[in-house]
Amino acid sequence: MCRMNNFGHCGRTETPVSKEEALLLMNKNIDVLENAVKLAARQGAHIIVTPEDGIYGWVFTRETIYPYLEDIPDPEVNWIPCTDPQRFGYTPVQQRLSCLAKDNSIYVVANIGDKKPCNASDPQCPPDGRYQYNTDVVFDSEGRLVARYHKYNLFAPEIQFDFPKDSESVTFETPFGKFGIFTCFDIFSHTPAVVVVDEFQVDSVLYPVAWYNTLPLLSAVPFHSAWARAMRVNLLAANTHNTSMHMTGSGIYAPEAVKVYHYDMETESGQLMLSELKSRPRSEPTYPAAVDWSAYARSVKPFLSEQSNFPGMIYFDELTFIELKRNTGNYTVCQKDLCCHLTYEMSEKRTDEVYALGAFDGLHTVEGQYYLQICTLLKCQISDLRTCGEPVGSAFTKLEEFSLSGTFATRYVFPQIILSGSQLAPERYYEVLRDGRLRSRSRTPLPVLVLALYGRVFDKDPPRLGQGPRRLE
Repeated sequence: MCRMNNFGHCGRTETPVSKEEALLLMNKNIDVLENAVKLAARQGAHIIVTPEDGIYGWVFTRETIYPYLEDIPDPEVNWIPCTDPQRFGYTPVQQRLSCLAKDNSIYVVANIGDKKPCNASDPQCPPDGRYQYNTDVVFDSEGRLVARYHKYNLFAPEIQFDFPKDSESVTFETPFGKFGIFTCFDIFSHTPAVVVVDEFQVDSVLYPVAWYNTLPLLSAVPFHSAWARAMRVNLLAANTHNTSMHMTGSGIYAPEAVKVYHYDMETESGQLMLSELKSRPRSEPTYPAAVDWSAYARSVKPFLSEQSNFPGMIYFDELTFIELKRNTGNYTVCQKDLCCHLTYEMSEKRTDEVYALGAFDGLHTVEGQYYLQICTLLKCQISDLRTCGEPVGSAFTKLEEFSLSGTFATRYVFPQIILSGSQLAPERYYEVLRDGRLRSRSRTPLPVLVLALYGRVFDKDPPRLGQGPRRLE
């Protein structure tokens, strides 16, 4: 589900509104979600995920978000807002979402805002006397609140919200598997993203996002599907659809395959997606084996080249690149402890299209701090090597064979293949081997924009992705 805000705020919300005005706006957005919920339920869906910011919009200050917030209790209170709306004060949004779930017998996942009062006895209490949290809620098919998750890793512009003091690993059981939930920027983190999968052993992750696509390596659909594949878990990702902010790309991803996705930068119309998933993928014979991401790369000698390396930037990180000058060949490029190996064969190599192999081993420091190891083959924007790493939309050169690997120092590597037009490569065209190679499967010529092995080295991260709790001055 990825329709959002035909009526809501897309500009800055500098002027505070009344609670009544805020509710009017949120109800207009919930009207859009309601149509999707009813359609999904009629088609037999058990659960629907709606986007981050999908009900109240963005960009806020602490003051202007306040009328949109409700007190969201701990699910242990065993509460059905639809039938008992006054129990926790003024909660019309929770009441409506609960009734949507109950009346349509479907689990509903939504992103709203929570408020919790605090006082001077709490040294971290903000000066305005309350904590405000970016919050996911889940209502079961009877309308009961079964999960509440406060976003732990806020993205830099979210000045309206507070960081929770402690990370939460929120999971819940259903008749169709065990679910975890987190939000948008959390996917870069160890806590809670890796923890809910590795330690709590969830079958599926619910994932509301407002994801700004940043090519070439951080576009929603390729990154989210790669995460699901590498973590070997179902991922239900609902992205806000707002092309003016480069936000598009939702999908339902299984460990072994992309089930369905929607990427559309041309229109403002959202899309409801439905797919059937294995409710407990770990017990299925198709469940993928674990990958030793550096096994192959450490077993081979680097390919030597007469060519010199050159630097290039991707999302503020300086990679070490080497140009692919021939139609077929082997290259190695290294940075610090990471060496990336590529074997490839091209057909229809265009003279005006330039490709490069790049490596990055370092701490990313813009809009959060997190340690990366990246191997990537990509098309440069134009034939000038200084454009390698810049966003590219189309490719005419075809790759018939490829094998990409790296000497990663992490178990967490996310394999991506992006084709011309920012489309995903179907699984029948490539495979991820247990020794860590991302390899072509059939000699089908593919117009590749990006091949990437995107590694996260969590033990080299600063605490909480480098963004400590914010305080008002």
